[in-house]
Amino acid sequence: MAERAPAEPERSGREAGPERSGREAGPERSGREAGPGLEDATVEQLLANLDETLGQLEQMPGRTAELALSAVETLTEVYGEALRRVVAAATRRPELLDAYTGDELLRHLLLLHGIHPDPVEARAARAVDDLAPQLRLQGATAQLTGVRDGVAQVTVSSGSCGSCGGHDDVAEVVRRHVATMAPDLVRIEILAPPPVRTLIPVDTLSRRPAGLVGGAR
Repeated sequence: MAERAPAEPERSGREAGPERSGREAGPERSGREAGPGLEDATVEQLLANLDETLGQLEQMPGRTAELALSAVETLTEVYGEALRRVVAAATRRPELLDAYTGDELLRHLLLLHGIHPDPVEARAARAVDDLAPQLRLQGATAQLTGVRDGVAQVTVSSGSCGSCGGHDDVAEVVRRHVATMAPDLVRIEILAPPPVRTLIPVDTLSRRPAGLVGGAR
């Protein structure tokens, strides 16, 4: 009689393998590892691409484009609410809130959703203060005179450095930076400092010119 091959072990629907505890075997992780962030230039390019795409959608007729724009608006609203909750939680940690408002991308999003914790006056003043070291090197100064009805007034004195640019150049730097920090301003007015009045000592008014001593002849 021919020998029979040994019987194969019974299978329960799948091959036996290493024991599993509800997930794939692998290194234990205590949380998701954060990858490297995007460079500011990359973020700016992404935002520019997004603006261009949204502009194209707005020009497209039909129900599909309407649904796409509606989805973007809904997603933006949800993200805005998430940011609002993050800012609300960070109010108990001032150093964390300063880090949020100091980041250019986060500041842009906070302003976009209208949840920036600092009023426009404070942001305009901070923008002017940020420029102080740069302007000082050029012998120039800038001072926020005030903000009223969405109009910021900044007094700028240009420096005497011949290669640092004139008053218009300094004013443009100030205007651009203030607009970046406080884009919700309606207008930014650059004022020239008031002229310095030359005071004449009182005692000189009673003096006669040397040639008139003893009376005119």
